[in-house]
Amino acid sequence: MLSRVAERMYWFGRYLERIENTARMVNVNANLLLDLPKSVKHIWGSLIQITGCNDCFYENHEKAEERNVIRFMLADELNPGSIIYSIRMLRENVRTTREIMPSESWEQINELNLFVKQNVRNALTRDGRHEFLDDIIHHCHQINGLLMSNMSHDETYNFIKIGMNLERADMTTRIVDVGCMDLLGQKENIPEAFESILWMNVLRSLSAYQMYKQHVHDRVNSKDVVSFLLQDENFPRTVAYALSELNHCVNMLPKNDRPLRQISRLQRIMGELDIEKMLASGLHEAIDELQVELARIHELVSHAWFDYLEDAEETQQVQTQS
Repeated sequence: MLSRVAERMYWFGRYLERIENTARMVNVNANLLLDLPKSVKHIWGSLIQITGCNDCFYENHEKAEERNVIRFMLADELNPGSIIYSIRMLRENVRTTREIMPSESWEQINELNLFVKQNVRNALTRDGRHEFLDDIIHHCHQINGLLMSNMSHDETYNFIKIGMNLERADMTTRIVDVGCMDLLGQKENIPEAFESILWMNVLRSLSAYQMYKQHVHDRVNSKDVVSFLLQDENFPRTVAYALSELNHCVNMLPKNDRPLRQISRLQRIMGELDIEKMLASGLHEAIDELQVELARIHELVSHAWFDYLEDAEETQQVQTQS
């Protein structure tokens, strides 16, 4: 496979995952407003922190108010973490490689692109937001399911999966990190009952609440939630599961020594984490270290298989959330 094609498939996977994660986070964050007591100051800026786009946001906005954040996350074409930007890049990565993907996937991506352009204004108000975001998640599931069922699971598909799972692992650590920072920052104002609601919100941001309740037979609490989202090896949106998928996909490719060693190293780190100690001594710092390790995987994947070009259009794609 040409390195250019491999790189496009990798970024296709990352952007597809980013679109779905962004839609889910905004949706759950908006719903959380209905559950919080008035004494708790909900911070819309947590969404900006999760995506690592603080500089980009505050260049044009003084405050992280609801309308500003929603527009930035959904409709800002200059924000590399926004849905509309990610869809444009998703489509661009497929446009020049259509012959190696199922033709239906190109049709689905164009449908998603058209749907967002026609309806994104509705999502800027509370009335139309939930339905709009649910439809985006549904579109992403359709594209993902189509690829899983109708595409050969060869090198091309492996690069898509590498991108998706690396993006997923990175986003999960960010959601845990910012969710915990919000809780710790306002702990004196949050009654125990509402603290559970906030941890449920962290789980729901990853569609993990139902599976958590099935496998963790205890009330929702910080230690069990963080342990589940980082270390559970059976739920597809945990960091441990994403790393296992990365290991499998990278193991199927040539020239995989250095990326594979880094993935195995991070798997060992995840398995040895003492969650109770992390919560007591500094979860934010520990997760920062995990994100550095994930960024290293991206770097090694890039060096192993992609030839970075001088062309500005190509280099623009290297928009990580690190």
